[in-house]
Amino acid sequence: MTSTGIPVLLRRGAAAVAAGRVALGLTALAWPSVPARPWVGAAADDLAARVFGRALGARDLALGLGALSALQRPAADTGSARAWVAAGALSDALDVVASLSSWPELPRVSRWLVVISAGGAALAGAAGALTLESWPASAPIAADARDGQRRGPGRTGRAAAVSPR
Repeated sequence: MTSTGIPVLLRRGAAAVAAGRVALGLTALAWPSVPARPWVGAAADDLAARVFGRALGARDLALGLGALSALQRPAADTGSARAWVAAGALSDALDVVASLSSWPELPRVSRWLVVISAGGAALAGAAGALTLESWPASAPIAADARDGQRRGPGRTGRAAAVSPR
């Protein structure tokens, strides 16, 4: 069994956060009160909240698509991926700040869900962005079709010779 390194997990985490951001963005564009309700409660049905919900959905859709696209680029272009992932992490961190600044007025139970999920996404994105600089895009996930071993720094992808019994 091959162990997966932390940089690989962080890169995959960054891609998962970006995919979640795309899904959230599409949902907010179509039904803005759905993702807004846990954040602002019953006010999510107001016209102003729906407009802002759609705007935030567009932001998340753009950030998610940008990150996913950049994460698919060759290893030489990790700067672009790092910038997109970092931008998403910054927006999540600022969502936490916005929530904390209105903490007493937000719904008691769901405000925790919003802050924990946005805070977790911010931390995962920041860790992923920091790791992207030092880890080649193509190395961590490629698998050799002959032997199934993962390739990465220090690994050739070749299995040890095994003699038949």
